[in-house]
Amino acid sequence: MRLTWVQPEDLVGHELRQAAQDGRDAAGVERRWREAGGHPAPDRAGASPAVATPELRRLATRLLDELAALDSPLAGREPTGLAAVKAACPDWPAPGGPGVPRDAALLRRLHAAWLGRAAGCVLGKPVEKLPLDGIRALARATGNWPLDGWFTAVGLPPETAAAHPWNRRSAATSLAENIDGAPEDDDLNYPLLGLLLLQRYGPGFTTADVASLWLDELPAGRTFTAERVAYRNLLAGVEPPETARFRNPFREWIGALIRADVFGWIRPGDPAAAAELAHRDAVLTHTANGVYGAMFAAAAIAAAAGGGVDVHGCLRAGLAVVPPGSRLAAAVRFGIEAARAAGPGAAAFEAVVDRLHARFAGHHWVHVLPNAALLAAALTHADGDFTASICRVVSGGWDTDSNGATAGSLAGLLAGSPEAIPARWTAPLKNRLSTTVAGFDGVGFDRLATLTLEAAR
Repeated sequence: MRLTWVQPEDLVGHELRQAAQDGRDAAGVERRWREAGGHPAPDRAGASPAVATPELRRLATRLLDELAALDSPLAGREPTGLAAVKAACPDWPAPGGPGVPRDAALLRRLHAAWLGRAAGCVLGKPVEKLPLDGIRALARATGNWPLDGWFTAVGLPPETAAAHPWNRRSAATSLAENIDGAPEDDDLNYPLLGLLLLQRYGPGFTTADVASLWLDELPAGRTFTAERVAYRNLLAGVEPPETARFRNPFREWIGALIRADVFGWIRPGDPAAAAELAHRDAVLTHTANGVYGAMFAAAAIAAAAGGGVDVHGCLRAGLAVVPPGSRLAAAVRFGIEAARAAGPGAAAFEAVVDRLHARFAGHHWVHVLPNAALLAAALTHADGDFTASICRVVSGGWDTDSNGATAGSLAGLLAGSPEAIPARWTAPLKNRLSTTVAGFDGVGFDRLATLTLEAAR
């Protein structure tokens, strides 16, 4: 059996790449790995096709520990502990906020956020894992470029379909012709788990509480990358936050960011509190930039949930909780600046995407840095428009469904109500979400908005 995302021989290549990005000198380790017959990291899949020998697996385990012991010259400006993060942020938001309003306006914003997250996620599902040229070819071949609607196989030339196959797990439920409610996805399961976390433990939850909830409610097979490694570590008796560091080369990938929305939703107008909740959740699985991605998203979404702030103010609120000398802050700033330098209109965004892909060419497609840069660029260029936000970000490639979900959540909040989101995005969802999270299968987005408001209070 080939187990994805946890086999030592598949992790070494990813850790070597992370070491290069961290500035750690891993040349000696890499040479020993190559001389022993070790392979590079799988490009897109979670496991390599070859079965490792016992000797190679034992070597991989030793090398992972050696790599972890190497000092990073970036560690000083990229701390993980909350106190150090706050100390590194000169513009950390003032604590508190307007409180949770007890009016219908927040409920309608939350309803729009759930719908927006689902729509953006489903839009990105059929092209997840596809390279950028494949996404563009599929959309162009059906007259949907610049991207402005659901992907479709109707009218798709056979040669294009053969050259750029859809994501096989998602095509049956996420093309224009077959969407029938929101299908299950980890980007939608995690907000549900966030609600369960708040219902069970309240906003004073600990990182250990998050771990306990996962062991109770989240099957290991529904986790990926850093989450699966952390889950493995929990089962081996490793305590959080060491679960995020121990033999986990995915600790700066996007996983914590996709879990962050709910913490912004329940702290409307209070980016500082949202970021602190997101930090507490994120350190189970991530460190440094991986944690900052979650804090950035939670703070930006909290600003949007509070109302009265445009998308640019939301992005500023997100940056305020990220150490300005970190690579995550630099990536977000680069995305914003690239979008501002581009001309108006959807066609102009293609050049922005090309700049981002050139800048982050050495990163995995699920790493947090390129995806945060793309998210910031798309939201900036769309200037708050819902359709433009989700279409721009999905058209940019990388982790399409995750980015679509986060952009849709924030843009939905800015829209302010379900009716303000074009019906062509919400009607196919049929107010129904499929999930294996206990107690939620078939739940309506209106019900989820009510539960989220209750959690906020």
